[in-house]
Amino acid sequence: MDSSKFWVAPIKGYQYVSRMLPASCRYYPSCSEYAKWQFEFNAPHKALFHSTLRILRCNQLFAGGIDYPVVDFTPPSITHLLSPSSDASHIKIRYWLIPKDHGHCYVIKQFGSAPKAL
Repeated sequence: MDSSKFWVAPIKGYQYVSRMLPASCRYYPSCSEYAKWQFEFNAPHKALFHSTLRILRCNQLFAGGIDYPVVDFTPPSITHLLSPSSDASHIKIRYWLIPKDHGHCYVIKQFGSAPKAL
């Protein structure tokens, strides 16, 4: 089992229950969504650290606002993308990675349906 699924499962359970309650997070994306994205893209120890800091900031002492998670990302080589084993026509986009600085990217969720391949 992938370790990210182990950490994301309780977060999804919390999100299911919290939909029935009024929204109370001061940030976008919500703290639970932020934590879920952190665990999907980072090592568990880094994700737990960043998620904990985010939850501690979610109170009246901080203004809140838009705070996308920043993750480490090394893009695949161009030869890997052009190899015959990679079928680019069946890629489903779930997240966009927007470069922040060298080796770090913001994670932004894809809303709606992804563009269809020709």
